[in-house]
Amino acid sequence: MKRRHAKTVIDNAEEMPGLILAWYDRHRRSLPWRALPGKRNDPYRIWLSEIMLQQTTVVTVGPYFRDFLTRWPTVHELARAELDAVLHAWQGLGYYARARNLHKCARAVSTDHDGRFPDSEEELLKLPGIGPYTAAAIAAIAFGRPATVMDGNVERVMARLHGVKTPLPAAKPELRRLAAALTPVERPGDYAQAVMDLGATVCTPRKPRCGACPWQDRCLGRQKGIAESLPRKSPKAARPRKHAVVFWLFQPDGSILLQRRPEEGLLGGLMEMPSTPWRAEPWTVGEAIKAAPAKADWRSLDGVVRHGFTHFDIEMTVIAGQARLPAPKGVWSQVDRLSDHALPTLMKKVVRHALAKL
Repeated sequence: MKRRHAKTVIDNAEEMPGLILAWYDRHRRSLPWRALPGKRNDPYRIWLSEIMLQQTTVVTVGPYFRDFLTRWPTVHELARAELDAVLHAWQGLGYYARARNLHKCARAVSTDHDGRFPDSEEELLKLPGIGPYTAAAIAAIAFGRPATVMDGNVERVMARLHGVKTPLPAAKPELRRLAAALTPVERPGDYAQAVMDLGATVCTPRKPRCGACPWQDRCLGRQKGIAESLPRKSPKAARPRKHAVVFWLFQPDGSILLQRRPEEGLLGGLMEMPSTPWRAEPWTVGEAIKAAPAKADWRSLDGVVRHGFTHFDIEMTVIAGQARLPAPKGVWSQVDRLSDHALPTLMKKVVRHALAKL
């Protein structure tokens, strides 16, 4: 029985793109970066949206995308922007390395390519911040190249369609091979968006609407009654936890000391309140004060600030103190002007915590 099912899918592979493209023509999502039917997609918009959509939802990205287009309508204008302005506009999207690479990529396209994005995966991969998925998406959607676009939605659709039981991430090469076998030469950009739309609206992680799927008769996961259990995932390892102490150093006028994080690394280039190094062991107040940015009568604030990153969680305690004159050099900001600075979500949590306790 398994052999017959597998043969059915393979024998009808040439029909599959046509089925989903017909579905897409009726049910495609209206998204701010998508061209209207029959119109060409703007490579700048496709690139910008694909960078923003990494690790983020369509609903979240929409307002940010519109704001970026208002501020920087072309890649040349984004390239001329200050990095601080880009980071500030990015606040809330997280994964700030994307914003830094976005800016680097805009400058590379503006300077080295006269504002025109390369139209092949090979050349796109040479640009900062563009990996295999993004290169394939831009090549297919913006330039009509028959590239295989693989995101979480596509992986889920392929795992269910072919009944792949191998857990992720080990299944990724097999799912890519299966997806590549279905990628058509005609309308590859629409096809890529169709499969992503199918995963987002029909072949959803929970309670998939199989009756609305254009591939329902060819889906092995549905035939076997295991669609909702696919794709399977390997158990996640326990997330490590780090600890740090943040210094809420203020002057008599109420201004708070900020500093910029190094350009490279986690939260690179963003502003923050100074802190101890982040480590596995909790800090005592005595230990932390030795790493303080200035002498002050430090006092601990009750409670803990918690935040989760991709690969670890962090717990921060806050100690507050008034800077002794002369105050240390740095960026001093009034509390009501902190929003003028590119603060990551973690530091916004620290601000809310400190103000509540003080």
